[in-house]
Amino acid sequence: MAMDVMLCTASIFNLCAISVDRFVAVTVPLRYNQQGQCQLLLIAATWLLSAAVAAPVVCGLNDVPGRDPTVCCLEDRDYVVYSSICSFFLPCPLMLLLYWATFRGLRRWEAARHTKLHSRAPRRPSGPGPPVSDPTQGPLFSDCPPPSPSLRTSPTVSSRPESDLSQSPCSPGCLLPDAALAQPPAPSSRRKRGAKITGRERKAMRVLPVVVGAFLMCWTPFFVVHITRALCPACFVSPRLVSAVTWLGYVNSALNPIIYTIFNAEFRSVFRKTLRLRC
Repeated sequence: MAMDVMLCTASIFNLCAISVDRFVAVTVPLRYNQQGQCQLLLIAATWLLSAAVAAPVVCGLNDVPGRDPTVCCLEDRDYVVYSSICSFFLPCPLMLLLYWATFRGLRRWEAARHTKLHSRAPRRPSGPGPPVSDPTQGPLFSDCPPPSPSLRTSPTVSSRPESDLSQSPCSPGCLLPDAALAQPPAPSSRRKRGAKITGRERKAMRVLPVVVGAFLMCWTPFFVVHITRALCPACFVSPRLVSAVTWLGYVNSALNPIIYTIFNAEFRSVFRKTLRLRC
């Protein structure tokens, strides 16, 4: 019975840990990428907390006089309430809150990205004035004559005297193609890295509604029935219903790998590598 409590609690805590991981990855992607040990600490914390929830059963809390050894159930009602609160009624609201904050952060990131893209778009002048050409289409002025042969053969501009430069056939308003084609400085690697991480997390977040829906569908009936039996001993609950909701909770642990494999390409590649190593 202790293993049943610990493994079910660990399954729920791991889903909660994934929500924490997604929240950190979306809100602070640069710091998330630099802290590689946080994931290991998070996994260790889930198993330690799961063992702490199941510890009373290991210590003999379930060994009461007159207990039927052929029936696998928890005898102490107070422990049933305690384990239900620790295993579900506390992690579930925390998970939903973190997923809500994660989706909100993604929406704000998308809005900021669209605003930045629109602000970088080229603007055409509305009033009369000299035509402004696209930097990728060539020089700013089409009537600029080609450079003189001396400019073509000169190895560097700095080696030319100032008098020669002043006698260039270009008009005062004419710019050379090099100046017209000057591109803005590329963004730093850190900004690119952050944008890449956030884009990857945005794709990974598509699977979260399915995971949360499967979690609520599988575990909510089990814990509602479980805590109802403990708080209301006079209430009749069919043994078939208890068995059905128990197996429904077990099914959630089998659904999660399937859900992640279907909706996430990274999980598919990892599973394929793992299966190849095992075979």
